[in-house]
Amino acid sequence: MLHLRLLISLTIVFFSGFALAQITLPAPSRTVFKCQAAGKVVYSDSPCLGAQKIDVEPTRGLNKSTGRELLGSDVRQEQQRETMATAIQPITGMDAKQFGTFGRRMKLTSEAQKECKQLDVKIPIAEQEEKQSKPEALAQSQAALLVLRKRFREIKC
Repeated sequence: MLHLRLLISLTIVFFSGFALAQITLPAPSRTVFKCQAAGKVVYSDSPCLGAQKIDVEPTRGLNKSTGRELLGSDVRQEQQRETMATAIQPITGMDAKQFGTFGRRMKLTSEAQKECKQLDVKIPIAEQEEKQSKPEALAQSQAALLVLRKRFREIKC
C-alpha cells in the first residue's frame, strides 16, 4: 500500500509540477446546487438550504462553427491526468474521477482526509433522508444536509 501511495504521489507531482510556476486557481466545482432565493431559482457552487444537487460535466472546447476541438491548457492538463489515471488503473484500481479526488485530497492534512472519507458516507445518507422526509421533518433534514455540504466544501474535499 505504501508503494502504491508513493507511485501515485510521484505521478501527481510529475504531472502537476509545471503548474507550480503559474498562479493557480482552485479547481472548478462540478457540483452545482439549484437553490430558491427570494422566490427565484439560483444556481451556485455553494450549497444552500433545500438545494437540489446537480452534477455537471463541462464541455471541452468544441468550436460550433468548425466542429474542431479548441483546447485550453486546463483541458489539456485534465486529459493528461485522465490518461495517466487510465494507464495506472490496473495498479491503483481507481478511475480518472477517483484518481483526481485522491490527488486533490493528498494535499489535505490527515485529519481532513479522514473527515472527507466520513463525509463521503454521511452526505449520501443525509440526501436519502431528505428525500424520504415527511413534510414536518423536511426542514430539519435539509439543515443537517446543508451543514455536511458546507463542511465538505470548507475543508476542500
